[in-house]
Amino acid sequence: MPSKGAHIAAQRPSYLRDLAQGLERFFEPRRKDCPWCSCRDLRRRLHTTDLIQRKPGTFTLEQCHGCGHVFQNPRLSTQGLEFYYRDCYDGLNERAMDRLASSRIFRKLYRSRARALVPFGRPSRWLDVGTGHGHFCAEARSIHPTTQFHGLDRGEGVEIAARTGRISHAYQGAFTELSDQLAGRYDVVSMHHYLEHTTDPRRELAAAHTALRPGGHLLIEVPDPQCLSARLLGRWWVPWLQPQHLIPPGNLRRALEQHDFTIQAVDRRAPHVPTDLVAAALNLLNSALPGEDLPWLPAAPGPTSRLTRALACLIAAPLLLVLFGLDTLLAPLARRTRLSNAYRVVARRN
Repeated sequence: MPSKGAHIAAQRPSYLRDLAQGLERFFEPRRKDCPWCSCRDLRRRLHTTDLIQRKPGTFTLEQCHGCGHVFQNPRLSTQGLEFYYRDCYDGLNERAMDRLASSRIFRKLYRSRARALVPFGRPSRWLDVGTGHGHFCAEARSIHPTTQFHGLDRGEGVEIAARTGRISHAYQGAFTELSDQLAGRYDVVSMHHYLEHTTDPRRELAAAHTALRPGGHLLIEVPDPQCLSARLLGRWWVPWLQPQHLIPPGNLRRALEQHDFTIQAVDRRAPHVPTDLVAAALNLLNSALPGEDLPWLPAAPGPTSRLTRALACLIAAPLLLVLFGLDTLLAPLARRTRLSNAYRVVARRN
């Protein structure tokens, strides 16, 4: 992989050409009804920017007063999805995401996800949708040593996962387009923090039903838009990162039942990721400081901006460590209350 500076220099012309055409094409027309229940009573929940990558554009999330579904409106177009997710998990941020996914917190979370299927037998073949670089599959193999783990993702990370041996087979593309060729092949399909980033979650559930054998299990983990953390932290809550949908637990349960699944287990404790405070602080810090060198900016920042950013990060480091400690300390309480920021569902294909 080229150095960060070389990658930025190589990608800047492409990004600037995209931006010269305007941002309008990155968004579809605004919906007047809820994509989940068709109710027309919509209320704005949040107006924000890209706090993680600082790409240009603003995003509005609306909430349906009828069913509680939260969705980006207007949602990203196909071109918008490509633009805003480019360099988020691969390319520029590949090393950072690799370090995060390899951290102790996430390795523990991956094992928890794998253990959620233990009560339902030992699967022979498991498809992880939205697998990224395959870190979950690599960790899950310690819980299910005889299982073949396959991965599917739109990005190039899935090919990296196959080359590094984290998965035994890679599919690159859209799950909804590939599901017919995967029909009935899998004992388990998993979607970890994937469903909320799709344009049509119901089609993804239908694709999972197709890929599973009868009696197979679907494992889903998503952020909970009804949690107190989302309300208390507002726009700084990390799961607002360019989602298409944030699905309340009741809505997901009903949708699974409509797609011929039977709910086997729901867990609000183990999926909690104890990083709300420190991640929100990082979002706030990143939005307040001068930008670093990024390929979607016309030019690299000057020496004064770079020095200001470096000094501010140095000063903020002790506070971030304190917040990380608080997240860890409060995790047992958060998992037992409405502060828990995610939930997990295991469902069986009938």
